[in-house]
Amino acid sequence: MHTTSGRWVYGLLLALLTALLWGILPIKLKQVLQVMDPVTVTWYRLLVSGGLLFAWLGAKRQLPSFGKLGPKGKGLVAVAVLGLMGNYVLYLIGLRLLSPGTAQLVVQVGPVLLLVASVFVFKERFSLGQGLGLVVLIGGFGLFFNQRLEELLTSLGTYTTGVLTILLATSIWVFYALSQKQLLTAWHSQQVMMVIYLSCAALLTPWVHPLEALQLTPLQGWLLLACCLNTLVAYGAFAEALAHWEASRVSATLALTPLVTFVAVALAAWVWPDYVHAEDINALGYLGAVTVVLGSALVALGPSLVAGWRARKARLAQVHQ
Repeated sequence: MHTTSGRWVYGLLLALLTALLWGILPIKLKQVLQVMDPVTVTWYRLLVSGGLLFAWLGAKRQLPSFGKLGPKGKGLVAVAVLGLMGNYVLYLIGLRLLSPGTAQLVVQVGPVLLLVASVFVFKERFSLGQGLGLVVLIGGFGLFFNQRLEELLTSLGTYTTGVLTILLATSIWVFYALSQKQLLTAWHSQQVMMVIYLSCAALLTPWVHPLEALQLTPLQGWLLLACCLNTLVAYGAFAEALAHWEASRVSATLALTPLVTFVAVALAAWVWPDYVHAEDINALGYLGAVTVVLGSALVALGPSLVAGWRARKARLAQVHQ
């Protein structure tokens, strides 16, 4: 079973970098998707990222050996590949139907599901504080969707379809994350990501239309390249963060991602109003977004908060004795 290195400060910085890069990613992808289809965009992102990692590891003579894996390890690779590929494609399909902020907030369900799964797979605890956090998170979603709640519950229109697609994407992502974490017992994070990226790109090849990239404007072309590099750095940082910090702590830090997106959208809409539109959300919706983030962080940090409270209670009891 994989254990962390204990370098929690390094893990925290890597998790914060992941949250920042994931937060600004949907804004760039939204522009590229105006011309290219989700499968082709995903293929470019994975092929470029995997190719750069292959060149880097090849130059350092650190290409992974499949002989270290065994049957169970190869099965984990297959689960990770299918999980990440499904997540990427479904997320872009959903992003076409939703605003960047809404899509990223729904994605917040992913780290919570990862934490719940970690309770069973990695034997991490699920405390009363985490249960309270889950209630807060659900309430936050209710506030965020206050303008569209009836539509979500009574019809299967564009908005509802987008939300359900993102939910499916983030649920599939959990299988990738759990498999990827366990693969760190045999390979380091760069080797894991190289194999997953190139395997995903190979599986998607029969359905891609690479010449669509020629239809991009110069700005959209640069944004596509930025999305490819974002994929390499963000998921590399995420993989490395899991190597140095508990999954629960990483999940709590990634809770900041939707707030990064909302701030980035507001700034981009102010600087480039012809390209980026502000989120159509009322004050109650923004309050809900903050509540979702707080609930997600509470779910992730519940065990630490409870442990700290019990330790303080024990110290006070000793003082009074």
